[in-house]
Amino acid sequence: MAKIRLPSQAGAFYAGKAESLKKQIEECFLHELGPGKIPTVVEGPRRIVGFVCPHAGYMYSGPVAAHAYYSLASDGKPETVVLFGPNHTGYGSALAVMNEGFWRTPLGDVEVDRETANKIVEEAHIVDVDDSAHRYEHSIEVQLPFLQYLFGSAFKIVPICFLMQDLHSSREVGQAVAKGVAGKSALIIASSDMTHYEPQKVAEKKDMLALKAVEAMDEERFYSIIEENQITACGYGPIIALITAAKALGAREAKLLCYKTSGDVTGDYSAVVGYAAVQFTK
Repeated sequence: MAKIRLPSQAGAFYAGKAESLKKQIEECFLHELGPGKIPTVVEGPRRIVGFVCPHAGYMYSGPVAAHAYYSLASDGKPETVVLFGPNHTGYGSALAVMNEGFWRTPLGDVEVDRETANKIVEEAHIVDVDDSAHRYEHSIEVQLPFLQYLFGSAFKIVPICFLMQDLHSSREVGQAVAKGVAGKSALIIASSDMTHYEPQKVAEKKDMLALKAVEAMDEERFYSIIEENQITACGYGPIIALITAAKALGAREAKLLCYKTSGDVTGDYSAVVGYAAVQFTK
């Protein structure tokens, strides 16, 4: 029997039924904070190495995430998508990969790329095979319906969950992933929200400092800005790993596609969460 990781957020962070989920994703693309158009998938040059993407409920961060997926549609289909997400639940190993089976969403099942996952574990001695870290974690799961909306189930994934997010470990994961996907048509997604529950102006100011370092592809500077300014971005480790891997895979440019906050959606600017979509291109 194949191992199936069941959705933990269907009906919560995103719609629980296939038809309503497709409609919800289309609304994210068409939203005034989104790209404003439904994407068309093309064969594409596959120049995009990775994205930073947010992971709140679709009504909050979906339109920002849609900017990344809209761009991906015109770049063509990756064979393997490596997904880095922070561990919000506290379950499982400090750095945990699931190396076999399928992840289910209302849009179908996506297979884990066993070969690539095992290669990454071999390269990075700090990554454990541990399913328990993934069971209830939303940061990786919420990216899958967007990918399935574009590509169906015709791609594989490698999910890696970060409870430990220090500079050294995150870099080590990034280097291992770059080796693990070398020569493949691969995409890396670092799932992270930015500042949590601060006033709009404060959140914007802090997040822009951090995002400038991301655009400069300077993971060391990014990490020190996060530390010095006590920025509450939840997936800074995944972002460090992505910057490291992207550079090793030949990325030349990182570009902020969209930055908004929950306040831009709800109109309440007193305590917002920041959302960013950043694209890394060869």
